[in-house]
Amino acid sequence: MSWERWSYALAAVLLAVAGIAVSMYRQAYTGIPLLPDEARRVWQIEARVEFSASGEPAEVLLTLPPAQDGFLVLSESGASSGFGFIVDRAGPQRRAHWTKRAASGQQTLFYQMDLVEDPQHRITPEMPSEVSEAYFAGPYTTAASEVLNDFLPKSTGAKSLAEQLVQAINTDPLSQNMRLLRQGHEAAPLIAALLNRAGIAARTVKALQLEDGRRHQPLHDYVQVWHEDGWLLYDPERGRLDETADLLLWQTGTPSVIDVVGGSRSQVTFSMTSQTQSALTLSRLTTSPFDLSLHDLPIAEQGMFKLIMTLPVGALVVVFMRLVVGIRTSGTFMPVLIALTFVQTELLAGMIGLVVVVGAALLLRSYLSSLNLLLVARIATLVVVVIGLVLVLAVVSYRLGLISGLAITFFPMVILAWTVERMSILWEEEGAGEAMIQGTGSLVVAVCAYGMMSLEIVRHLAFNFPELNLLVLAGILLLGRYTGYRLTELVRFLPLAKRDSE
Repeated sequence: MSWERWSYALAAVLLAVAGIAVSMYRQAYTGIPLLPDEARRVWQIEARVEFSASGEPAEVLLTLPPAQDGFLVLSESGASSGFGFIVDRAGPQRRAHWTKRAASGQQTLFYQMDLVEDPQHRITPEMPSEVSEAYFAGPYTTAASEVLNDFLPKSTGAKSLAEQLVQAINTDPLSQNMRLLRQGHEAAPLIAALLNRAGIAARTVKALQLEDGRRHQPLHDYVQVWHEDGWLLYDPERGRLDETADLLLWQTGTPSVIDVVGGSRSQVTFSMTSQTQSALTLSRLTTSPFDLSLHDLPIAEQGMFKLIMTLPVGALVVVFMRLVVGIRTSGTFMPVLIALTFVQTELLAGMIGLVVVVGAALLLRSYLSSLNLLLVARIATLVVVVIGLVLVLAVVSYRLGLISGLAITFFPMVILAWTVERMSILWEEEGAGEAMIQGTGSLVVAVCAYGMMSLEIVRHLAFNFPELNLLVLAGILLLGRYTGYRLTELVRFLPLAKRDSE
């Protein structure tokens, strides 16, 4: 193979790779879905804080969920009567901060956040610092040492030791040492403290169980254990949790869930609902304003580009049908323009209208030929005639109650006039038979192009991933060097092949 062919093939491959690579990067970076009907679940979570104010300046701090795998924050807000509200991002975890110069009586504060489930969202976990040995007071020190002496020889690391401690704390009856430890400690903090005492990074975290329609729910205690390069989550009763899609970590740092200054008897409960929303719409809410996209255009221009961006796909269909299948058409890309108008109309109504208008205009074209008009004047005359024909067809269709007949008005007049002109010239130069063959071929190719251009996934990908046109361009370039037999030629030469075989 010559260098010219190698460079040609290499250019096509590079175009295809570039189109696919940019599309995959855009999909990963912006979250734009590859499928048009993809949807995601959005959670609306409300935290309700209640406390009794003492009449002094009041300050309330509520710990907020950290960044975590599988969830993206869409929005958050606070609601309260007479309180100032900000989100404090200083410290190990974000905190909702309410303030009021003087508050008395029972107070109710609300914090609401919208979260979208995104399985592809991943964060890099921060490696824990040096583990500090947990402190056990009095007789608990000996009991903790005895428990660890029993299980450390049977474990191979953080994972196995955590699993054995969970099992031991839920065994009935408990061992003497574990029973003593359980008298002064909750299950989750006890497991974390024992792991810390063994030199393993572990912490107690609070998480919210996500369930649609639940109200006044508390946070539950879990244990996170550092293993290799990430945190493993353990339920103090059930053990390791491999599936955590329905758990939202709320507190992982040192601050308590809620702190109140100037009040007492504080409590916080949570309510939640979920709904399904379009992944494409959600991607626009989470995308940076500096990202270049056709969605940034005005609505009217977006509608126009949704049609324009499908033209390369139609062009690819025309190239394939002409070069590989071998269908003859009137003009190279006239079928693409016709297919574009079919997209705006119903296919059957568009085909009938096209045949009626072009057929009637061809009859009038024979009269215009006798006037010996120049080409420009002839086309301009045809535009006027075509407009008149479309007007008559629309009015008659409406009078007859055939609303679909109005769809022909979506055909651009220039396309109709140019189609009539090319068909009439072909009629004069090649004869009626060739004109019918190429006219029928143009209609068949236009229908095939329409079938591809009207596919929802094609329109979705063409508009949201315009760089995929590089892949289409690569296909057109490769088809442009095709020199083999057309499929129609194989059918034509089939009798010769049979005769030679005999």
